[in-house]
Amino acid sequence: MTAPIPRDIPDLPALPGMPALLPSSVPASAVVAPVRRPLVAVYRLLVALTAAAGVTIDLLLGSPVRVLSHFAIQSNILLALVFLLSARRAWTARRPLPSLVTGATLLYIAITGLVYHLLLADAASPFSLIGGTTEPAGRQAIANQIVHTVIPIAAVLDWLLLTAPGRLHLRQATTWLVYPMAYLAFSFVRGELILPGTRGRYLYPFLDVDHHGYKSVLANALLLGLSFYALALLLVALDHIRPNPTRHRGKTGFRLQPPVG
Repeated sequence: MTAPIPRDIPDLPALPGMPALLPSSVPASAVVAPVRRPLVAVYRLLVALTAAAGVTIDLLLGSPVRVLSHFAIQSNILLALVFLLSARRAWTARRPLPSLVTGATLLYIAITGLVYHLLLADAASPFSLIGGTTEPAGRQAIANQIVHTVIPIAAVLDWLLLTAPGRLHLRQATTWLVYPMAYLAFSFVRGELILPGTRGRYLYPFLDVDHHGYKSVLANALLLGLSFYALALLLVALDHIRPNPTRHRGKTGFRLQPPVG
């Protein structure tokens, strides 16, 4: 016969040299069930289709090469692609796109709207296009408002009302400026490849070397670059202080019960 096992066994002392087990953190994605957001998906799909429609109208009414050279058109194409991917992820309850991509898209489309309304469409601006021969009309005016007004507003509303806050970071702001700097270089190279005196050699008045010279244009580009960086920092700061519009009670797969007794 074997001796009975005592009910109360004293704790054995820890052996020297044995590493203590650290508590492991369980990621939220392993506890919280994925949530489909069909309304968000539909909204982003509509915004993407609207941006594509504005770009398509511009392409049909003008030279495709010249139209595609505009910063506004490129930013709208980028937004349409990003919103299509975001709509699919919201519909299928997948993780959102990286904030490096979504933040850059928001910044570029905000630049499109602000530059147009503050510099190009403002009669008091020295770079205004109002009242000139280049002022759009008819279908061109509709496409112009879609690209420069409707889509930037829709993107900002999506960021404020449908996106969780705190995802943008200061370290990303410098990376976002790579594309505007590359576009500046592209504008200069494009202008050098087109014969002097050709209409539309430079797509934006503040980058027109023929009228202002390289010294003034580079000064304009520096001021714009600093403004864009300040805008990027502002977006990051606002992203961390704004309320969370997506807060909801998700099902965790288990429920904690209060102690009995």
